This record gives sequence, structure tokens and C-alpha cells, in this order.
Amino acid sequence: MTYFLGIDAGGSNCRARLIDAAGAVIGEGRSGTANARIGIEALYETLKDTADQAVAQAGLSPEQRSTVRAGMGIAGITRPGVREALAELDFGFASVAYATDAQIANLGAHGGQDGAILIIGTGSAAQLRVEGREFTIGGYGFPISDEGSGAALGLSAMRHALRALDGRTRKTPLSAAVTERFEHDTAQAIAWMDHATPRDYGTFAPLVMDYAEADDAIARSIVENAAGHIERFIETIFERGATRCTLVGGLAPRMKPWLRARTVSRLSEALGDSLDGALRLAGYVPADA
Repeated sequence: MTYFLGIDAGGSNCRARLIDAAGAVIGEGRSGTANARIGIEALYETLKDTADQAVAQAGLSPEQRSTVRAGMGIAGITRPGVREALAELDFGFASVAYATDAQIANLGAHGGQDGAILIIGTGSAAQLRVEGREFTIGGYGFPISDEGSGAALGLSAMRHALRALDGRTRKTPLSAAVTERFEHDTAQAIAWMDHATPRDYGTFAPLVMDYAEADDAIARSIVENAAGHIERFIETIFERGATRCTLVGGLAPRMKPWLRARTVSRLSEALGDSLDGALRLAGYVPADA
């Protein structure tokens, strides 16, 4: 019997799903950060640990492991030299296919067919598959890109908060909540910004959304501006030939109500998740496909 393993390796965590030829889930695994930026050796250890968990849970023998066909979606795989280094790794499987984490998310969302996803999380980017051709829109990195993302919301909130401390703009409940983290001290905020990552800025996104929903004027303007960027993303996706578009990412559910009804009407619900996409990458085809 052939088994199929799907792995979604991202900046936050690494997840695995192992199925048999009939599609039944027989093993799962989860580990920590697994994007290509951590280095090939560390990435290999995380991928192998996650895969080993799923194989052990399924109770596969070494002989059965050797029949596994794996598909792995890895954040940062487009970095120079990463694919070549991955090709040298040995997981003890029959085969391993690699793609970006966005590509497997897109495969899962549209059941392996053409379509697009707009990822709205800490960052933002679109992944498209049009007539078999795959390409991305945006996603060039914070702060030059990632419009409409959690990091962008946090950056706007910090700007407003510091202006409010200076007296250049009026204070609002949002600005007070942001500066409270720095004891309302500009020097502490600047020291934090010297080392802040996109994820650090993204931690302010739930706060911005909370205050926007509570009708804080500045928070509303920040979120409305982000929604405008997301709408333009969606328009561009369809202009580039996509027939379906799905919103994914941790911030997507909270941003969706801020989009115009006509924009929302063009969106499609996901048919599956990123691990479904990784399994398709591995070669699994559902019986009802």
C-alpha cells in the first residue's frame, strides 16, 4: 500500500498529516518554526521530527515508511540554494515533492484546480494558479509591502500613538492602549522599534481591530485603509485571470466584514486546507476528484 504525507512548514509551526491510499488520516505531527531562514540543518531536523511523529502515530514499519510519498510546502523555499539543498535530504520516503507554503495553501483551497488565495496574516500576499501557471502578487516583505496585513496595522498604530504622545494628533483609546505597553514613554517605544520584527508589529493587530469595532476614529481609519488595499489586491487577482479567490490567514476573518459587499460576493470558500494541498502535491487524488 502507498501512503501519502503532507507537511505545511511555516514561520510559526510545522504540521504533518499522514493518510492511507483511501484518504483516511492515520497519523499527525506538529513541531516549531520551519521556514527556510532557520538554515537547512535546522529545517531538516524540524521536518523530520514532524514527519516522524506522524509515522510513529500511524505505526508504520520501516518497510511501509519507504512507500510514503510526501509533499512539503515550506516558507522561504524560493531563497537561493534552498531547493538544491532540500533535494539532497533523505527522509526515507519513496518520494518528496517541494513547493512554497502559499502554493500548497492554494492547492488545498481550490481542490487542486486553478484559483487564487489572498493571505492576510502577519504579512500579505496573493498566490495564483491560472491555466496551470503559478505566480504571486505582492509579498515583498515588511515594511515595503504586506499591505493590509497585521504588521501593517501595527505599524500604523505605532505611528498614531507616537504622534499622539507628541501632541501632533489627538489621543484616542487606541493610542493610549498602544503607548501603555511602553509606559507612555517615547524612548521605550523607540528602543522597542529598533529590534521589532513584523510579527512584533502584528501583535498590535487584534488591538487595532478591537478598537475599530468599538468605533475608535483612528482605529477605524487604519482598518478602512487596510481594507482598501485588500480590495485592490482582490481586483488585481481577478484582472490577472483567476476564476476563484479565497481569503486565508489569521487576520482574514476579522477583515472580511470591512470589505464591500460586492467584493465579498466575488470570494469563494476554501475547499480544503494547506495540508490537503500538500497531500495533492505528494500525488494523492481523492476518489471524488
